[in-house]
Amino acid sequence: MARLHLFDLDGTLLHGSSAPVEISRQLGLEAETVALDRAISAGLIGPPEYATQVHALWASLTEAHVAAAFDAAPWLTRIREVWAELTRNGDYCAVVSLSPSFFVERLIDWGAHAAYGSRFPAVPFTEPVDPTGVLNAVAKVRIADRLCAEFGVTRADCVAYGDSMSDKDLFGAVPVSVAVNADRHLTGLATHSYTGRDLWEAYELVRVA
Repeated sequence: MARLHLFDLDGTLLHGSSAPVEISRQLGLEAETVALDRAISAGLIGPPEYATQVHALWASLTEAHVAAAFDAAPWLTRIREVWAELTRNGDYCAVVSLSPSFFVERLIDWGAHAAYGSRFPAVPFTEPVDPTGVLNAVAKVRIADRLCAEFGVTRADCVAYGDSMSDKDLFGAVPVSVAVNADRHLTGLATHSYTGRDLWEAYELVRVA
């Protein structure tokens, strides 16, 4: 039976950073976005408020900024190698993130079979963010179920990788999970835990020979 591997982005595939922080760095607004990351992690604001505030910060954002942020981001090593092996084995890999879809969807080119993020307007922005398109922890489970139906698997065939409490609902919904560079709250919910900068090493914990 094929398996579906579900990857978080911020703090998971990106080591110690988030897509919004990397985007904001290109605009000289890193400190402001780090503060927002701390606020959402502490539960002081929710995903819709976070999205609205980063959208306001990115008034001058261009596609060139997004491309530069993606290329310079602190990715874990061997992401593409893991996804290539999954594809060879007949498995599936998807990225599900609260970060903007225009950043997350770039990972399709790296071999992800699907990539979902919070819906933002096209860059450069001429429209506001629609709060109903902003993802949260519960939405990750809903998207996982949609992907299961699309790929012909069930939750029992899923493996989740994440680092924060936005992954807790998904970790609770699937039988196998890997906490990647995670804090103790999520580590306690995971079946496996990995600390490091190589996705292959995290994948090895759940790899089926």
